[in-house]
Amino acid sequence: MKPRLLFVCSRNQWRSPTAEEIYRPDARLEVRSAGVSGSARHTISQADIDWADLILVMVPTHKRRIIECFHDSELPPIESLDIPDDYQPMDAELIDLIQAATEPLLIRLLS
Repeated sequence: MKPRLLFVCSRNQWRSPTAEEIYRPDARLEVRSAGVSGSARHTISQADIDWADLILVMVPTHKRRIIECFHDSELPPIESLDIPDDYQPMDAELIDLIQAATEPLLIRLLS
């Protein structure tokens, strides 16, 4: 079974959808994206939490928000990629940052 990664940012508009798009073709994984804001394109849900083996948030405040909102749930590991909200979707620098932060976590997850 492939590990399932959930990428999370604030509004699920730029960072997490970019991460989902670049990792969707990766045969090692299954991926989804969501946002923590009520105005997100897709707001993180209990179904997303239950589906994920690993949640990758863009900044630590996203992790705190998930823990706060789903405090009664058994949460999968949550790691911050530490990527600020300074980029447009599919920006080359954003892609590089996502891959540089995600790959070491994937190596650990897949080993």
